[in-house]
Amino acid sequence: MHPFRHLATVCRHRRAVRRIARRVGIPWRGLTHDLSKFSPTEFWAGARYWQGTRSPNEEEREELGYSLAWMHHKGRNRHHYEYWVDIDPVTRLYAPVEMPVADTAEMFCDRVAASRVYRGAAYSDRDPLDYFLRGHAKDIMHPATAARLSLWLTTLAEEGETKAFALVRAAVREDKRRRREQKRARRKARRTTSQ
Repeated sequence: MHPFRHLATVCRHRRAVRRIARRVGIPWRGLTHDLSKFSPTEFWAGARYWQGTRSPNEEEREELGYSLAWMHHKGRNRHHYEYWVDIDPVTRLYAPVEMPVADTAEMFCDRVAASRVYRGAAYSDRDPLDYFLRGHAKDIMHPATAARLSLWLTTLAEEGETKAFALVRAAVREDKRRRREQKRARRKARRTTSQ
């Protein structure tokens, strides 16, 4: 059991996410990021399987064949693409749903921060993209979400964080503007139909 080392890793990760989230225009998401990691289900599994170089969930999965901590975590945190799976009304099968821009932005922050924490001094801006390309996430998540995240991670790898963070920030701003306009249009339509 390594409760203090696990706590230090979680806090280091959350601090890194906060810094990046502030720079991409989602500061509240940075403050509230991964709070479920302090729940007993996630915390004690993290302490038990902590190694410091990768997620404790991977070690738990290797030992048990599944990770209760991960199942708990993905069901409570909208920045994980696994949260965004629902029953398709046409096929009646589980299928990925496109993630909102702000949730995708938080996922970007999470991946960059995790790479920084686990890679330490060996970190490069290419690490989050390499991790994304090595895994199967791009094949499982909604194609629009995968394309957006891939663009941001590729920009980070090829043009650096200043350019990538600006790209994410612009997408977040544009999405907020679009949602405000949609809300105004709905209000206007309700007023028109009630008259």
